[in-house]
Amino acid sequence: MASNQPTGQQAGVARHRPCPPDRSGVVVRDGVEIAWDVHDGPDGPDGGAAGSRSTILLLPTWTIVDSRIWKLQVPWLARHHRVVTFDGRGSGRSGSPTGVAAYTDAAYAADALAVLDATGTERALVVGFSCGAAWAVHLAAGHPERVAGLVAIAPSCGLSVPSPARDKFAFDARLDSNRGWAKYNEHHWLGGGYDDFVDFFAHQMHHEPHSTKQREDFVAWASETDPATLVDTVAGRLGLHGAEATPLEPLCARVQCPVLVVHGTDDKVRPAAIGRRLAELTGGSLVLMDGVGHAPPAREPVRVNHLIGELADRVFPRPVTTTWTRARDRGGQVEHARATRRGRSTTSCTRTPSSRGSRSRG
Repeated sequence: MASNQPTGQQAGVARHRPCPPDRSGVVVRDGVEIAWDVHDGPDGPDGGAAGSRSTILLLPTWTIVDSRIWKLQVPWLARHHRVVTFDGRGSGRSGSPTGVAAYTDAAYAADALAVLDATGTERALVVGFSCGAAWAVHLAAGHPERVAGLVAIAPSCGLSVPSPARDKFAFDARLDSNRGWAKYNEHHWLGGGYDDFVDFFAHQMHHEPHSTKQREDFVAWASETDPATLVDTVAGRLGLHGAEATPLEPLCARVQCPVLVVHGTDDKVRPAAIGRRLAELTGGSLVLMDGVGHAPPAREPVRVNHLIGELADRVFPRPVTTTWTRARDRGGQVEHARATRRGRSTTSCTRTPSSRGSRSRG
């Protein structure tokens, strides 16, 4: 079941969405409301059937934040393509079911499929960031006809790649310490340490110099998620407390579309080895961003936007029109060029960089 509705805007800089969507709605899947937004792109709502236009689906990431995490991608990408976003279950305007079974990777992938259906999107370039990369793989493996391409940014979940700093602290164990990655623990969150963890994680995610605004946004968004819901999301992904976790490696072999993996070499949340492994398993390309941490979309938005846009242009090629002029008709053009070089031209022309080459302003 799907419905269209205006998007409610909350006050405050961190609560602000990057640009008003052209359409918003809610689709109900398995009893959970999933709120989505559509930006129609340069062609507007009448630029052709939605299913036949180039569409980029920006998946939600970990439930600790909602779709505002894409605030530096949506405005630029929507200048060139139709863009669809949605708040993941447990975050933002979407419903927050109770219980770990509601937060498996398969559940998030099924929500993405429901959003594609609700927005009339036949195929999309699917972009996943952090945990969202695993959901993108699930979607591409299970429904290859709906995924034209896949971009995985800082993939962090589902692959058996060691993370020594984190692996020694079990998420569901009662620990004697709450220092460092021991803060990533359900008992710490539920026992009053949630804010302590959020501050720690914000600094791990945005550790580069001049990241104050990114950390402030993250902390503000995380304050809207309750710790019990976040515990369910992690336990559901890890297969704890009765949840069923689906191994990601076998699914990677079933991905048929072009894949681009982007990972920072200084990622303190999950090492770049995970991105390298995902590229190997899917036969995809790997872009390593030197010195970048876990949040390339927030810290290096221009490069990330262009990487997404380049793959979108590849999987959704646009018709190209060129003009050929007979040799006998080129004389006037040559003489005009010579006159211009000699300074005799009576007209002036200011060269405006194309939007594709301009810098993103987020």
